Amino acid sequence: MTYPLRPISFEFFPPKTDEGAAKLATTRRQLAQFNPEFFSVTFGAGGTTQEGTLRAVVDIQAAGHSAAPHLSCVGSTKENIRSVVQQYKDHGIKHIVALRGDIPSGMGAFGEFRYANELVTFLRQEFGDWFHIEVAAYPEFHPQSPSAEADIRNFVNKVNAGANSAITQYFFNADAYFRFVDEVQGRGVNIPIVPGIMPIQNYSQLQRFSDMCGAEIPRWLRLRLQSYSDDTASIRAFGLDFVTELSDRLLAGGAPGLHFYTLNAAGAVSTVCQRLGY
Repeated sequence: MTYPLRPISFEFFPPKTDEGAAKLATTRRQLAQFNPEFFSVTFGAGGTTQEGTLRAVVDIQAAGHSAAPHLSCVGSTKENIRSVVQQYKDHGIKHIVALRGDIPSGMGAFGEFRYANELVTFLRQEFGDWFHIEVAAYPEFHPQSPSAEADIRNFVNKVNAGANSAITQYFFNADAYFRFVDEVQGRGVNIPIVPGIMPIQNYSQLQRFSDMCGAEIPRWLRLRLQSYSDDTASIRAFGLDFVTELSDRLLAGGAPGLHFYTLNAAGAVSTVCQRLGY
């Protein structure tokens, strides 16, 4: 490695049980040794995990770490968003990941927000510069975008609305990330765009996640993982090597940091961070 270490961050989902909360606390303590810039906590579609997200970020902050709740606006109202965000502000939270989110099954309506840039604009109008606002980026383009051009425009709109930085959907092709960054920088975007990194632990789970979110598993990688069949030890060993190499290439190419999708587990992410020198 010939580059200085850059900021890293870790993403959790809100636990639903006391056992899950205890596991998450252990995971957080294990990952805290890498001095992350922040821990983020996801937010269910339509606010289905709203209270869990609040509890998780308050716990993280109480432990002395910076916390960034995800905020999904689709299907919500301005009044509801204002109330939720005011709670975060009252707890001293100063970092939000602002997302459109997916329409929950059966809802059938967007609510008062159709796009994430509208949420960013609303947050700036209501709370000024109190929050560092993070938005999502899609190097392989959002699966619901009508075209690559439309997706690029949507991202630029979020930045122009007041986003401070962005985290990408995970990907396994570094060239997709570098091409996306070049494209948006050519349109005047100069905020940090941090690559999202997904550990490879379980092929069937990874395939399911990727199909849902539009992340491409390159054919060679898919076939390599399939070749291991049920040999989970080999899948994990290969996954650690691949994700470490991907992360190393991204940092060497100028990525401003890394954001790890932990799935509330520390093992694989810890190993990658150690290999990278954190």
